[in-house]
Amino acid sequence: MTDQNPPATPPAANQPTPPPAYAPPTAPAYGAAPAAPAAYSDKGYGAPAGGDKYNVLAIISLVSAFFVSLAAIICGHIALNQIKKTGEKGRGLAIAGLVLGYLGLITGIIVFAFLIIAWMAALNSGSMTGTY
Repeated sequence: MTDQNPPATPPAANQPTPPPAYAPPTAPAYGAAPAAPAAYSDKGYGAPAGGDKYNVLAIISLVSAFFVSLAAIICGHIALNQIKKTGEKGRGLAIAGLVLGYLGLITGIIVFAFLIIAWMAALNSGSMTGTY
């Protein structure tokens, strides 16, 4: 079997190259199941993906732990609940805010108790009595 076609000559420099041969798209075989539609999400239409951003309350919890311990504790617990539901980042921030918040609250209670004891001791010693 020999090839009967003449050898292909390259086109001249000033002529455009011919377009590639057209092949029609192939249809799926009969009996093939169509693609299943996407399942509905419980997050609602257009809800953003939760894994790409940090939870704001977790950040607030960590920052407020240095100033207001009670706010850090409240924000930290709410942030952990939201992170569990939405899958956002920031679980470590919320836990750090909770730990620092509880430490600050316990330290504040101890200092307050010490001040009350010192005030009571000063009243009993008679050093705080004044004469008018």
